[in-house]
Amino acid sequence: MDKLVIEGGKPLSGTIVIQGAKNAALPILAASMLVKGTVIIDHVPTLLDIEVMLEILRELGCKAEYSGQSVVLDTTGANSWHVPEALMRQMRSSIFLMGPLLARFGEVEIYQPGGCAIGERKIDLHLRGLKALGAHIEEMGNRIVCKAKKLIGTEVHLDFPSVGATENLMMAAVLAEGITTISNAAREPEIQDLQHFLNRMGAKIIGAGTDTITVEGVQSLVPCRYRIIPDRIVTGTVMVAAAVTRGQVTLQNTNPSHLTSLIHVLRRAGVQVAIDGDIIKVGSLSRPLAVERIVTSPYPAFPTDLQSQVMVLLAMADGVSVMKETIFEGRFKHVDELSRMGADIRVDLNSAIIRGVPRLYGATVEATDLRAGAALVIAGLAAQGKTVVEQIHHIDRGYDRIEQMFNRLGARISRYTSVTDNQVI
Repeated sequence: MDKLVIEGGKPLSGTIVIQGAKNAALPILAASMLVKGTVIIDHVPTLLDIEVMLEILRELGCKAEYSGQSVVLDTTGANSWHVPEALMRQMRSSIFLMGPLLARFGEVEIYQPGGCAIGERKIDLHLRGLKALGAHIEEMGNRIVCKAKKLIGTEVHLDFPSVGATENLMMAAVLAEGITTISNAAREPEIQDLQHFLNRMGAKIIGAGTDTITVEGVQSLVPCRYRIIPDRIVTGTVMVAAAVTRGQVTLQNTNPSHLTSLIHVLRRAGVQVAIDGDIIKVGSLSRPLAVERIVTSPYPAFPTDLQSQVMVLLAMADGVSVMKETIFEGRFKHVDELSRMGADIRVDLNSAIIRGVPRLYGATVEATDLRAGAALVIAGLAAQGKTVVEQIHHIDRGYDRIEQMFNRLGARISRYTSVTDNQVI
């Protein structure tokens, strides 16, 4: 496994262009299975999760390859509805293929998906929704088989506004007979992006971005070309890193409206945030202020995917802050690693009480999941001395060479392979 070695204590400075959104690209790639032909998706980041999705699509009979920052996907030859277990275990987002494969072939065979170990993430809402559309579902241990001669539009109420379940049901309902209404739907920008993509192919969907989505089924779709939205979590990660290192960074190709809650928190912490169209400028020359209370909740509230990164900022703030996690019960695993670096954080059930310290110190730490890994990189950038971050394959799932991204802003990060201990440039 590779590791990152970070020389901390240098403010970030410069301009960076934000990558396309992983969490938008994955369901859109899956949704491409709804059409026969060649689909081109632009601004797709080069990530481990994307590579796994493309490999799954190839296993299903598609042709998939990168062309610059675009993915060219020919689904004409798709002839399988069985998603290999080994690939499903590598990435939870493989669950997005249930809806499209069921709609196209009338059958799909999958396994319980893998992904980051950040808490229990059942797929009950996915299965319940597909069953409401007319699917017969059989669970045999870890294997799940769904069949439907015909999907029929219906009303589906989600007990929780699950992003994955909302997107899966949207994709399944596109080719269903009649109208499907999804209530208590998730409202994330990535869902809006999926709606725009599907409608570009000829679907009839309204309501994405609200808690009620309506899908009028159509008989067929046509291929298209589409550009993915900017990654709001990568954007937020860089914004926090600029603030923590007391730097001055300009971020291009962003959508500030997707980050309202983070911008509010940063400004409460005394960080300067200026917005001009799709450009965000972040600057801070002094120690951040504590933020009394932050609660993670579904969009548009504060995102769980930025909780660990902001905790680094609060760990160095002047005063006591409280972070409450309401989405995933296993998302405080980074606390022990930050404590190795001198942070003063106490976890009480689903809340973290953070007493800010003047500085962090370099240490050897382990990325326990994707966002925790990004937080540890941020901590290493701000810490005094050298930080080694191990198990960085988690980070590679969501950040396109995170060390290169930050090095373009003046950071000093090197990647080493554990097998040869050679530096990777």
